[in-house]
Amino acid sequence: MRAAIARRMVESKTRAPHFYVESEVTMDAVLSAIEATPADAPRLSVTAYLARACVVSLGRHPRLNARWKGDLLEPAETVNLGIAVALEDGLIAPALLGAEQHTLAGTAGALGDLVARARASRLKPSELAEGTFTLSNLGAFDVSRFTAIIVPPQVAILATGATQPRLALEGASVVTVRTLAATVSADHRAVDGADVAAFLQTFKELLQTPEALDG
Repeated sequence: MRAAIARRMVESKTRAPHFYVESEVTMDAVLSAIEATPADAPRLSVTAYLARACVVSLGRHPRLNARWKGDLLEPAETVNLGIAVALEDGLIAPALLGAEQHTLAGTAGALGDLVARARASRLKPSELAEGTFTLSNLGAFDVSRFTAIIVPPQVAILATGATQPRLALEGASVVTVRTLAATVSADHRAVDGADVAAFLQTFKELLQTPEALDG
């Protein structure tokens, strides 16, 4: 597995001209929604919110939802969201196929099933081969921010770190907000900085008004 990962990552870094765009996302609304979940109701994870926000954002900014086929760039017809999953021997990014069909709660359930099957080596070949964009979330670790390598033949990947408290100005007052760093690594052959910035802006707005994701 390590040899296969090495081949793909070297291919990605040598063929795709990577560039990086970063933004900080205020997560108070998402965390408040999670904390307010009744004890007898399913508790959604931050990753579920991030994944759903990715999917909705890709629907609005489809240039990032594409794959290379040789030297031709092919827009994807559906959002097959790859989710980076750490295994004992390495990292894989199985895809949630047709992710745009799921609600927020449906996304959470589908992700739980996907990760469980990845760790049990029960993935379908299509889930390993047909991703169109990848989310790599290290929020469970003490990682402030990081950049990720694009998974070929995709054109972009989103890396998110841990949610951390920050001081911010609210009017004339200093308040504490909880934010995470979101960094997109993108292939400059396929997209430009303005494309990625617009995607991140939508991603931020959705997470800061998470009721927009519940549908």
